Amino acid sequence: MNSVDAVWVLGRCTISPAVLTTARLKVYGKENVPATGGAVLALNHLHWLDPAAFGVACPRSIHYMAKVEAHRVPGLGSLIRAFGTFAVRRGETDRDAVRYMRKVVRDGHLLGIFAEGTRQRSGVPGPVQPGAAMAALQEGMPVIPGAIFGTHTWKPGNFAPVSVAWGPAMRFDELPRNGKGYREASEAIQAELLRLWEWLATVHADGRPRSAVVPGRPS
Repeated sequence: MNSVDAVWVLGRCTISPAVLTTARLKVYGKENVPATGGAVLALNHLHWLDPAAFGVACPRSIHYMAKVEAHRVPGLGSLIRAFGTFAVRRGETDRDAVRYMRKVVRDGHLLGIFAEGTRQRSGVPGPVQPGAAMAALQEGMPVIPGAIFGTHTWKPGNFAPVSVAWGPAMRFDELPRNGKGYREASEAIQAELLRLWEWLATVHADGRPRSAVVPGRPS
């Protein structure tokens, strides 16, 4: 066990109970997260609670990519780096971050990317940026889409219910490893995140039955 995994074990003993209690978290499709090997987790982002909720919902450690500004916050930066989070400079080409993204999945880890690049304050998944697709195509890795629903209305005190859905793996082996391929893959990821988010909205309306099953993608 490496140091990052050790911190995640500790986090599951401390952070997980808090998230499960205050967000009443339910997880669907956990079996879609591969038990071993590298993969890119493409996640939608609505609230600062999302990284913790996805972390609890995932059976493996996640190496998140986060904006460099978060790493500069005293205390927070040290904490997220202990969990394996690495920095990216938004709004510019960050070659060091791209190289590290590729290394994470090449070394057999899960790379967690909030695919829209920033929080969607509307509460609805937004346009997907090319980072997740780039890492997956360059290293020939699967993309596991992860949608979250409920955090857009959650705040301390109301403890609104939150749910996460992991979708079936997406592969883009037939696409070129260039801008055209990244755009096409990103469009597919965007459509899948919206589909999963809409499914979660229906599940919430039905009272979040534990028996609900994440539907496969239309052929």
